[in-house]
Formats: sequence, structure tokens, C-alpha cells
Amino acid sequence: MLRRRAGRMSVTDTINKALRRLPAWPIYPASLAYALWLWWLGLTGGLGAEPIRALERAEGRAALYLLVAGLAITPLRRYLGLNLLKFRRAIGLAFFFFVLLHLVTWAVLDVQRLDRVWADIVKRPYITIGMVGFVLLIPLAVTSNNWSVRKLGAAAWRRLHQLTYVAAILGGTHYVMLVKGWQPRPLVFMAIIAVLLAMRVIWARPRGRAGPLAAAAGQGRG
Repeated sequence: MLRRRAGRMSVTDTINKALRRLPAWPIYPASLAYALWLWWLGLTGGLGAEPIRALERAEGRAALYLLVAGLAITPLRRYLGLNLLKFRRAIGLAFFFFVLLHLVTWAVLDVQRLDRVWADIVKRPYITIGMVGFVLLIPLAVTSNNWSVRKLGAAAWRRLHQLTYVAAILGGTHYVMLVKGWQPRPLVFMAIIAVLLAMRVIWARPRGRAGPLAAAAGQGRG
């Protein structure tokens, strides 16, 4: 047992050493490149008969993949010892970037009129939920920098960024409600998000008299 654990720690240490040498900044140009590729496909007929709708869905799925990746960082560290914390901010901002693109594509290219955009937000519950989630993400994106951490203080900054968990639930719900019928992909996304968030609830519970173990759950976006 000890030998197996030591072997696993050795592999984890090797991976973590390699990760420390990798910069986080390539996530930004990679996200931009993928977005431009999607738009190129849309302009050249590569997204099928309804390119605007396909573009909306592709941008939304990209956002959800990044959301799950960001939420998985803390569990991976806690259970497997993999330290991906240096990538969390870049993943979070890339997630917001694709949510913003998803919103702009829908409002500007699909709906095209401000009065209809507002009418859809008010009348269609899945759009209402998605818009509330987007609004919650704005202060998180604006404060995803070292200056904001210093200005707000670490504790207040962590509390603010716990809004990520609410936005995650709203995003998953938006996707489930968006598609027609009970399709597997939205339900899988929602289940993964629910499991990752449930882990934080479990970690935050007091164990005997030891007090809450929520320190890792409260650190930023993870």
C-alpha cells in the first residue's frame, strides 16, 4: 500500500513539475484562435444550413467545457494531487469570453433587434436564466486580476468569486432547457457540474468539532 502510494506521488510530482514549466497565457490565444475558426466555418458554410444557430451552440459548448475544466481544478488537486491552480484564472476568463461571444452571436446575428432581445429575455425562461448567469459573471471577470485581489482583500475576493458556483448551476440549467427533449449531452454536463459543486458542499461540512473544511473550496474559481 505504501509503495503504491509512493509510486503515485512520484508520478504526480513529475506531472506537477512539468506543469510548473508550462505558462498559462497560451490559453488566451488558443481561445481566440478557436473562436475565429468557428466564425470562419460559419462564413464559409462549414457549420451547415443554419450557421448562426450552429455558431451559438458551438460557443456555448466551448464555454461549458471551460466551466467544467475550471470547476475540476480543486478536486484534481485534492484527490489526485495535480496542481493546476496557475491555469484557473486563464480558464475562467476564456470561459467568460465564450459566454460573451455566445450572447453577442445570439443578440446581434440571430435576434438582431434590441426590443426582441429584451422580449426574449423576459418571456423565455431559459434565456432569462442564461442572462442572469452572464450578469453574475461580469464582476468575476472584471476582478480576475491581482490588483482586485489586493484592493478587495483575499477573503472578500474569494467570497465574491463564489458566485461562480451559482453561475455554473444557471449555465447548466440554461443548456438543459435550451435543447428540445431530454438529450444526453446537456444532462451529462449538468450532472458533472452538480457533482463538482456537491464536492464543495461535502468539504464545507464540519467534521466532528474540527470546524468547516472550506478553505480549498473558497479559493477563487476552482
